[in-house]
Amino acid sequence: MNLRPYGDTALLLDCESLEEARQWFSSLHGDVEAVLGARTVLLRGRPDDLRTLISRTTPADPSEEHLGAEIEIPVVYDGADLDDVARLTGLSTAEVAQAHAGSSWSVAFGGFAPGFCYLDGGDPRLHVPRRSSPRTRVPAGSVGLAGEFSGVYPRESPGGWQLIGRTHLTMWDSGRSDPALLTAGMTVRFVVET
Repeated sequence: MNLRPYGDTALLLDCESLEEARQWFSSLHGDVEAVLGARTVLLRGRPDDLRTLISRTTPADPSEEHLGAEIEIPVVYDGADLDDVARLTGLSTAEVAQAHAGSSWSVAFGGFAPGFCYLDGGDPRLHVPRRSSPRTRVPAGSVGLAGEFSGVYPRESPGGWQLIGRTHLTMWDSGRSDPALLTAGMTVRFVVET
């Protein structure tokens, strides 16, 4: 792990892997404001105080007590890239849907837009590359795959993930008391909807 300055009021822990970042996050987030990334943990506070805290902290395995609620997300598996994902994985389109819905996913961290979360822990057969050419418009509610992650687009935006389906659930609603439907640590189960 490398420790890097991040302005006057933060430090960035640059880790080797998502698992290492999760271990540091699990150990530190109760003591300081922390934001988990793919391979980083951003800590806010006085850098000298943060360095002292880090020197006294041992990264710990994330435990069940840190896991959040479980949520089911219904998905119609009819995405524009479903056939391509089937070809890339060697599965049928029905098997892609079954593998995606048959896995327990974990909300690892938030991403490029409010309400977008990177979900990991799914079936390793579904690890596929991003599209070679991103789309200029991906509809809100689109469910996609990229690398080891799955995600749901919270609003219409450009995107390069392989689209395998869609959900009617709203990922981000500023009118809700908790605008984000998903938060780090939650367990997500996708459910096949017809």
